[in-house]
Amino acid sequence: MPLTGEYAPSTSEWARKQAEAFEASNGAEANTMRGMPIILLTSIGAKSGKLRKTALMRVEHDGQYLAVASLGGSPKHPVWYYNLKAQPHVELQDGAERHDYTAVELEPGAERDAWWARAVEAFPDYADYQRKTERLIPVFLLTRIQD
Repeated sequence: MPLTGEYAPSTSEWARKQAEAFEASNGAEANTMRGMPIILLTSIGAKSGKLRKTALMRVEHDGQYLAVASLGGSPKHPVWYYNLKAQPHVELQDGAERHDYTAVELEPGAERDAWWARAVEAFPDYADYQRKTERLIPVFLLTRIQD
């Protein structure tokens, strides 16, 4: 069931413009970041309860996706991390395809290691981001909810 509710645009102008252009064009425009493909993740604000839209690097394998909470190697988690922890039902748009997913944070271990390797392959800067921060960058496995 698609997420519904009031949309709260990002306070970051570039992030808001990219998310809105991606969504308005059905993924045909604003679909890359730093030359790499992106997805659009819609979550429910942990505090506000409003819909939040975040462009993330595209990390996909066998129909599952990974949401990497890197915040460029910042010492803190991005705000959307807390949204997914509070409400794991999200909507993901990859190009024109839009579906509901369940987000589960992966704990350290073989599965997380395999997905981290895929993330670094898709966007090599993730390795640099991890070196920049003392925190283990959280990753969420997104599994599609069957219609």
